[in-house]
Amino acid sequence: MLRPATAIAAVLFLVACSGGSAAPARSPSALTGGLTQGLIAYVADQGVGVLDPATGKSTIVAPLPPGAFRVAGPVWAPAPNIDHPVIYFTVHDDRPAESRTSAGVVPYDWLFRVDPFAGTIDPIAASQDSQSEGPFGLVANEHYLALTVGCCASYEVDAIDLTRANGGLKTLSKPPAQAAFFSEGIAPGSSGLIAVREVSTGTWYWLNADAGVLNPFPLSLGPDDGPVAITSDGTMAAIAMPDHGAVIEPINSGLPIASPSATVSAGATPSARPTPSTNAPKRVNSKLQHPDSLAWSPDGKQLAIAVNGEVELYSASAADGPPATKYLTGANAIGVAWSGQIADHAMTMVKPSAGPQAIVDALLKSTALPAAADTPQNRPLTRVYLWQFDSTKTSPIESITDATPDVLAKYPPLAAGVVLHHWAASDTWALVGGCYRYRVVVTGSVSPAASTFGLASNTLCSATPTPSPSPTASPSHS
Repeated sequence: MLRPATAIAAVLFLVACSGGSAAPARSPSALTGGLTQGLIAYVADQGVGVLDPATGKSTIVAPLPPGAFRVAGPVWAPAPNIDHPVIYFTVHDDRPAESRTSAGVVPYDWLFRVDPFAGTIDPIAASQDSQSEGPFGLVANEHYLALTVGCCASYEVDAIDLTRANGGLKTLSKPPAQAAFFSEGIAPGSSGLIAVREVSTGTWYWLNADAGVLNPFPLSLGPDDGPVAITSDGTMAAIAMPDHGAVIEPINSGLPIASPSATVSAGATPSARPTPSTNAPKRVNSKLQHPDSLAWSPDGKQLAIAVNGEVELYSASAADGPPATKYLTGANAIGVAWSGQIADHAMTMVKPSAGPQAIVDALLKSTALPAAADTPQNRPLTRVYLWQFDSTKTSPIESITDATPDVLAKYPPLAAGVVLHHWAASDTWALVGGCYRYRVVVTGSVSPAASTFGLASNTLCSATPTPSPSPTASPSHS
């Protein structure tokens, strides 16, 4: 069975403020100089960027300060009310963490979405994370975005339904009730099949996000293989090997006919083993070490590999050997994703966003304890109460000034508590973007202090819009 995420209040977060279906409307018109070969998104030292494979031109669309964040992704996927694919990526705040005696950050995991043609960046969700190095295994198709979070064999796979206005966040697998998996790939199109590798055994499965079951994986892969990239027609897979580069082999990425296991339970095994392919895998530059990530061109004729800090392009039909083209040499590229055709847009239309740092820092400012509560004597007495509300309409939550028994009975708060010199929501991905806002009351050791904040903006969506709302405004107090 699919288990709801601990942060069940996060439903609707991806498409908050946008009614109806999340599926974008595609423009049929082509543009002279349009991106018929798509765009390659990548992560490098300077940030998240896009590369035109037809010309080799590249642009950073989400700048990142050197060494501040650990990044996973990127992936291309749809977004609400946008007629072209956009880029999703995660960051983990890798700056020095605060302690009781030193300043620093409270580490958060973040999921961001950047529109490379609008120059906008949106926070999708944030989760306080002092235990791990952040999310990894970010994969996406036209239906789902999935990732792995956690550490120490307690890894969970979370997914977002990109096609539903009320899809929200789902926890697909979380120990101890379910097995721990690493997300390694995803079937193309609108499929709900996520390629996962079990942490304890290294066994591969399809984790069926639609049905909440495990299905047999069609390839016989080892415990150290992966990640996997599958062509848009679902017929060929490129697999990163532990060494000797990558291999290409046929795959059937359709829903398996064999009966699935009943649930994604710990130690579950599929009811049928995959049948090994009769075709020998085709090697792609066997002199390489382990690729960081792989991505297919829209027509499945080229394979992009992030390896050795650069992006290398290979012809899928070429013999085992060096790449046809290299890009971003010296940029320390570690992630790569290739969009479908974007024929109604051109590289000249790409605009950089401001990047995620201002949004990350604004949350740290909003969650700082009041000075009077941030003392060795008062921190153990401090209590934090947190509520979420939809700011597109007037809500009684936005006017809460104290956590009285009557208020708590009528409006149960989210789990939250003191974390050194800050407070934080306790549940995974409890803080979400869009038009959701949060009301917080800090009390116990001090007189009740109430404020309102949001991940992207503290201005309520029901408020009269201003020409240039600030994403880094201080929390409003009342």
